[in-house]
Amino acid sequence: MIDFDLCFRNSPLFAAIVDETGVCRDINTVWREYLGLPATGAISYPFEALFNRQDDAVLPRQIIQVIQNGTVMSGRPVSLSRLQPEQDGAGSVVLQGVLSAWRIKRTGDKRYYALLVFTETAEHSRAINQFNQLQKMHELILNAVGEGIYGVDAQGNTTFVNEAATQILGWRAEDVIGKSLHDIHHHSYPDGRPYPSSECPIYRAFTDGEIHRGDDEFFWRTDGTLVPVEYTSTPIRENGELKGAVVVYRDITERRKNEQQREAAYLEIKTLKEQLEQERDYLRDEINITANFGEIIGESQSLRRTLAQIEAVARTPTSVLILGESGVGKEMVARAIHANSTRADKPLIKVNCASIPKELFESEFFGHVRGSFTGAHRDRVGRLHLAAGGTLFLDEVGEIPLDLQGKLLRALQEQEFERVGDDKTIKVDVRIVAATNRDLKAEVEAGRFRMDLYYRLSIFPVEVPPLRERIEDIGPLAMQFLKNICQEFGRDPLNLTRLQLDQLSNYNWPGNIRELKNIIERAVILTKGQKLRLDLAMPDHIHRDTPVNQPSAGSAEQTGLLTDADFREQEKMNMIAVLKSTNWRISGADGAAKLLGVKPSTLAYRMKVYRIDKSEYL
Repeated sequence: MIDFDLCFRNSPLFAAIVDETGVCRDINTVWREYLGLPATGAISYPFEALFNRQDDAVLPRQIIQVIQNGTVMSGRPVSLSRLQPEQDGAGSVVLQGVLSAWRIKRTGDKRYYALLVFTETAEHSRAINQFNQLQKMHELILNAVGEGIYGVDAQGNTTFVNEAATQILGWRAEDVIGKSLHDIHHHSYPDGRPYPSSECPIYRAFTDGEIHRGDDEFFWRTDGTLVPVEYTSTPIRENGELKGAVVVYRDITERRKNEQQREAAYLEIKTLKEQLEQERDYLRDEINITANFGEIIGESQSLRRTLAQIEAVARTPTSVLILGESGVGKEMVARAIHANSTRADKPLIKVNCASIPKELFESEFFGHVRGSFTGAHRDRVGRLHLAAGGTLFLDEVGEIPLDLQGKLLRALQEQEFERVGDDKTIKVDVRIVAATNRDLKAEVEAGRFRMDLYYRLSIFPVEVPPLRERIEDIGPLAMQFLKNICQEFGRDPLNLTRLQLDQLSNYNWPGNIRELKNIIERAVILTKGQKLRLDLAMPDHIHRDTPVNQPSAGSAEQTGLLTDADFREQEKMNMIAVLKSTNWRISGADGAAKLLGVKPSTLAYRMKVYRIDKSEYL
């Protein structure tokens, strides 16, 4: 049982007991000290003497009503006076505050009394002011923070919201205080499915007492739109008991946007890397082919007609169909068209249509995305995409299966396509150069080649003559091949004799330039000394046939010796070939004199002796 007298006596507030006659029967220690009275002993003073005289008329009656009726008086403003005039002057006012009174009955006494409690407002006001200032400072700090901050009690109701939270989501303090935070702006997933509060990681903080973080959540704005957020939910404890949580979050829209841009950039870089890798492979092939075939060499009338066609069509966007036998150099013509076009700084991409399996045709031409079919372990860029802005060379175009020609035709006509397994349309600007050794008109009539594709490809046909129709070009070609092959094999230069040139000129060359190059290479391989063993490299039937200008049994070819005329003709042909290869540059590191191992003045003199005039060979 609580000891009333003990509580009364030691209360930090001013307390007194008054009877119904208005006499103060007891005063606690605090009030006694204020009045300068003994700390103990009975006391009997008029009630009015405790307060300022201006309260005398009303205050006593109110106290009597408390005793008689049991009413409660609360917070009535009053002023205390001292009862010792020799200290402060009679009735001087020292303290101001509020008075409260309740009816009580003392133990063992049947009468009612009034318990008076006086609270000094000045001290109370100072405490309240300090509290308010502290609270205001905390609010200023929280509102200055750029992240949104919510306070949540143990039931999930909002207790605090800062300005940043309002700016991010639009919810004001009056909209959320005392209401379920989850129900206001965390109630649904982005697709509209309900998001129960029991699954909410933020609410979990004040049930499991753990700190929860996340960056894959969304909060709803007042306008019904979503905001991607990163948040931390920290539990609040009081005396070890969970009281709620503080939720700090930030809008990560810009970060998400930057991440998406980075991801898109990464995918673009990855695609470009794959494209560059494939372009590198194509470039290696092109370098190899260039090394094998060199420039288009020859002065024959039939070749001049072909070069005139190349010059006429190169700078136009027109599709070109290159016709000719196998081995005549159709790919060299395609590269010449590309090199002299406005697309020369863009890639020339070759597709050997005869080497592509039917099931991989679409992937090879158009590319594919990862997982689009068995074996598609990564994204692939198609040849058509690689050729964007440049030229697509369709070699052996007559070998494309009939059922796949329609897909190629659509891509060429529309200049757009979709990768295998992808629904995104890719637009490209590509010039088409095709080549075939077939008679495509006959293929169309036989139903093995689409007529519309034929007309799409053959806007400008270019015919490449076979080597047997370019007899005067065989010698320069053979000498150029011989020079290149010797350099490639790292051996001393070898020469062709007049008789060997005649042998080459009298051969029919069914394999055309490719066969010529192969024979020269085979001859270099079979040669052990300084005399080119062309006889071992040529087909067997050539040695059974006697050429028109076959030398006699005692000639240089059989004896291994050269006549003076043969030697001079060979030297002249060699000089012409070297001068052509250097674009008629005589001196310098890449000049003809350096390649021949003579001084520029010596070479110039020999050109005069042999009457070699540059204008006759341009």
